[in-house]
Amino acid sequence: SISNTAEYGDMTRGKRVIGEESRAAMKQILGEIQSGEFAKEWIAENRAGGENLSRMREEGAAHEVEKVGGDLREMMPWIDTEF
Repeated sequence: SISNTAEYGDMTRGKRVIGEESRAAMKQILGEIQSGEFAKEWIAENRAGGENLSRMREEGAAHEVEKVGGDLREMMPWIDTEF
């Protein structure tokens, strides 16, 4: 795990997150990777100038969790925010 906290969270709460539905979704995604479907999609995305990726990045950056995270980091001056 990335940290003891993450490991503890996984051990105590992971089964609530990873169930049959998420396992099935992961198997489907693996199939898309193995079949080349994901690679074809990624190549097409790049050939189109990465429009979808750019849009999704903007949406992610505008998400409320990013604002809250920024506010929290401002309250913790001892952490390195240059990453």
